Amino acid sequence: MVKWFRLFGEQYVGFWFFGLILFILQEVPYIVMPLLTLNSNPVMGMQETSFVLNFFEKVLGISCVLVMCFIVQKRETFFTIGSGINKAGFVLAILILLANYFGWMLYFSGYQSRWIILAFLVSLPPLYYAAIGLWRENWILLVLGITFGVVHFIHVYGNLAI
Repeated sequence: MVKWFRLFGEQYVGFWFFGLILFILQEVPYIVMPLLTLNSNPVMGMQETSFVLNFFEKVLGISCVLVMCFIVQKRETFFTIGSGINKAGFVLAILILLANYFGWMLYFSGYQSRWIILAFLVSLPPLYYAAIGLWRENWILLVLGITFGVVHFIHVYGNLAI
């Protein structure tokens, strides 16, 4: 982990390479998707219903990744689990990622109901970022992840309601 300059408190602008790995882990289903032959793919074929929600969803999602990778703590190293709230956030992030993978397996197997899409594919990625924020005591990421989750859910729910 690299620290460039102090932002505030123990938060620094820097680079956490492991954050990039965590982002890639969340993107694995999108990396695998082109290799599969799906009878239908409602996630990739959704009609856009709100320019405003789409804009804020994109800004919040990108912000989560940037904050996760570029805001680091003074006392943190490349990889530590920690204890207490840090450990809870770490375990939660793992469980959320595994549940997200389970949802994608359902989706790739043809179970593509609105409920499965919203519960597993839409709700869990923002919660994954929020859990990483909790784990790393990156409160900006925690708040961004929760906000991203609300906007992402409302936006996709509206898109799927067509």
